[in-house]
Amino acid sequence: MDARNLIDQRRTSVWLDEDAGDFEKFRAMVRVETKAPDWPLAAEIASKIPVYDGDFVRDAADDPLDLMSEWNAVFDTGPGIIAIRGGMADLTVVDAASALFDEIIEAERDAGSGGGDHFAKPGANDRVWNAAEKHCMSNPLNFAQYYASDGIAMAARAWLGRGYQVTAQVNRVNPGGAAQRAHRDYHLGFMNADQLATYPVQAHGFSPNLTLQGAVAHCDMPLESGPTMLLPYSQRYPEGYVAYNRPEFQEYFAEHHVQLPLEKGDLLFFNPAVMHGAGTNRSSDILRMANLLQIGSAFGRSIETVNRSEMSKAVYPALAECAGNMLTKQEISNVIAASAEGYAFPTNLDRDPPVGGLIPLSQAELMEKALAQGMGAEAWNAEVEAMDERRRP
Repeated sequence: MDARNLIDQRRTSVWLDEDAGDFEKFRAMVRVETKAPDWPLAAEIASKIPVYDGDFVRDAADDPLDLMSEWNAVFDTGPGIIAIRGGMADLTVVDAASALFDEIIEAERDAGSGGGDHFAKPGANDRVWNAAEKHCMSNPLNFAQYYASDGIAMAARAWLGRGYQVTAQVNRVNPGGAAQRAHRDYHLGFMNADQLATYPVQAHGFSPNLTLQGAVAHCDMPLESGPTMLLPYSQRYPEGYVAYNRPEFQEYFAEHHVQLPLEKGDLLFFNPAVMHGAGTNRSSDILRMANLLQIGSAFGRSIETVNRSEMSKAVYPALAECAGNMLTKQEISNVIAASAEGYAFPTNLDRDPPVGGLIPLSQAELMEKALAQGMGAEAWNAEVEAMDERRRP
């Protein structure tokens, strides 16, 4: 190969423009059947998606590595999607959260705030941005009971490891609400072709590894209500971020996507590179509400700015009340992971140097320690404020 050809080959293999990617290769990658023996811990395969039993997941929480290993493989090279039937153990907790989200929607509508959508027309649905923080600050006990979910915590750990960051955006698609355009999601899925062209091929590969998409069903979602449209195995296509908007890819998605009916309390998780979109709500009376979870790696930047210090102060008394009573030790750890900052960096190493290790203790680690020691709420608030002072620029 002469020098010019070598230079050209490297350029096209590293920098993916809007024409990159072969449609026939894409079609071959996604025309795959999901075989039950490949996912032995699943209760069933439905619409190519491995479906797990919520009680089985909760029983596995004491020794979760086998199940999390299977989920990791699903997200990586498998269908890209899992569902957990009955993933939320107590539906009264879900109903209380739904009532709170409804109140927030109405209050923000009256105030002229909220709304908007990344991939749907304005007015097609109602959104609650930063729902995790609003949930925690409005009703810390319900927040704790909600995010005690082993299914949420185990799915996040399976794909992202420890220190993950939970953000949430409630989406209520009203009757007549039109479908979203099929898309990939955060990070690179939110960029246009010109922006995508500035990222080398390695970034197209690691972007999906920084986020896990999730949803908690807050009502029954029959097909007529438009549950999420999904294209299993599409996360495996390396040029997907630059290709998904092209007509042939959109047409293929329209013809071959699947939709999985959900019931209240079911959980759905998928690799953000799976082509997906909310479906059209063709019902006359179903306000299809889901709490959409964007769970970020400790090593990345989450989609929303969340005041985790205020969340950790708000939820601490509820966790102290629940300890050894309403929630198990593992469930309390799940709540801490969903509220407190789980990664020690970035910090100001002049004021917050590592002592007795390579990194300082994270807010989440300090919170676990405080609860174990029986620290009071006022003392914990002072601890959080001192930590914030150490970490400031």
